[in-house]
Amino acid sequence: MLTLDHLTVIAPTLSEGVEHVRACLDLDVPFGQRHAYMGTYNHLLQLGDQIYLEIVTVDPDAERPDRTRWFGLDDRLRVKRDWDAGRRLRGWVARTDDIDRVLEGREAIFGRKVGLPIEAPAFHFTIPDDGSLPMDGGVPSIIDRRGKPRAMDAIADRDARLKGFTLEHPEAALIAALLQDLAIDRAPVVTQGAGLRYRAQIETPGGLKELA
Repeated sequence: MLTLDHLTVIAPTLSEGVEHVRACLDLDVPFGQRHAYMGTYNHLLQLGDQIYLEIVTVDPDAERPDRTRWFGLDDRLRVKRDWDAGRRLRGWVARTDDIDRVLEGREAIFGRKVGLPIEAPAFHFTIPDDGSLPMDGGVPSIIDRRGKPRAMDAIADRDARLKGFTLEHPEAALIAALLQDLAIDRAPVVTQGAGLRYRAQIETPGGLKELA
């Protein structure tokens, strides 16, 4: 069983990511945590139904990890290019309790499973060898928390709730077929488009707003 876990805004800097979400949703997203094992950090916001929003970027004060970072963050030029083009809600993560079964025959799509933190793994996450987003972000990264659900009470709740999630993609039929084959609950609705672009419709205290 796979289900939507969280949406990812991949930002050049945390301040830019937080400001973008504030401009879209009129909400401030509080600091989340540092990932010393990845050299990244984030801000987090609940979106209801065990789903949350993550703003993630490279932590400039962290040591560079011994391996490639997740979410394509080592390619700073690509991150900035996508950001400047308005592709800011750039990916998502789906969770499973059986990551080996999900990856069977699909490592070329999702990458290898990596135990994190490296020294004492608490969860597994899929990362392609070059650190890129799987299929350039057209499909999710996969997380397996090894039977331990995400502690949602540690994530700020500002009464934002995910109401819709869509993906425009130039190969919509291919992506839709992959997501259908994986049977992911709450996967985005895929439509044909000139380029990859995610949009999330989020109900906030100020009304229904869109994050892209």
